[in-house]
Amino acid sequence: MAIAAGVGKGVTGYNAQLAVPQLFAQMFPSWFAGVAFAAIGIGALVPAAIMSIAAANLFTRNVYRDFFKPDATPAQETKVAKVVSLLVKLGALGFVLGIDKQFSINLQLLGGIWILQTFPAIFSGLFSRWFHHWALLAGWAVGMAYGTWTAYGVAAAGKPHSHFGGGSANIPVIGQIGYIGVTAFVLNVAVSVVLTLILRAAKVQAGPDETVPADYTLGMAKPQEREQPPEPEPVAAPVAL
Repeated sequence: MAIAAGVGKGVTGYNAQLAVPQLFAQMFPSWFAGVAFAAIGIGALVPAAIMSIAAANLFTRNVYRDFFKPDATPAQETKVAKVVSLLVKLGALGFVLGIDKQFSINLQLLGGIWILQTFPAIFSGLFSRWFHHWALLAGWAVGMAYGTWTAYGVAAAGKPHSHFGGGSANIPVIGQIGYIGVTAFVLNVAVSVVLTLILRAAKVQAGPDETVPADYTLGMAKPQEREQPPEPEPVAAPVAL
């Protein structure tokens, strides 16, 4: 529709991301365009707010409570989560105002590379105890280091000296262009497998397993086998005098 309306036609270096807002401004009255712009802004704020809340909860439950205050009350956790959520929002605003927009977008590609490296440890922890935990940690470190360094060396189009310009790079040995996260993931798994074999051959202890069968079978029990709430005590009938 924007192309048919001629939005941006003949403008050198036109940013196609502005096509929809400019279409509203060109085709509709100013009051309606203002409402549409507000809707676009709200639509952008909603996922940002959700991600900041998720980051705050992750920090509170996995860092603050585990390493700083194990006996934190729910009220204290809520207070810390609110502060961290605000700091995440301010940090995101700093990226928007102080850093090149394309670089901010490319950082999201780097986030995908990083998240993918957690998959072997999470997946194997759910379904198997075969991997050695030190091997999984080493594989994660290798995948993170390779993915970050390779993405750092990718220059943006038209900016030969820039960094984090994309998520694809040359795959070692194969010589083809591919997603950096997948290449790092393959290295991650390879290191985890090889080190697991080495550590098990050297009889290095894998550490205690703190899980119990109830962690895996609680939701699988038959309805009649699940714990039922206690029956209420019978109330004695009143005695006539």
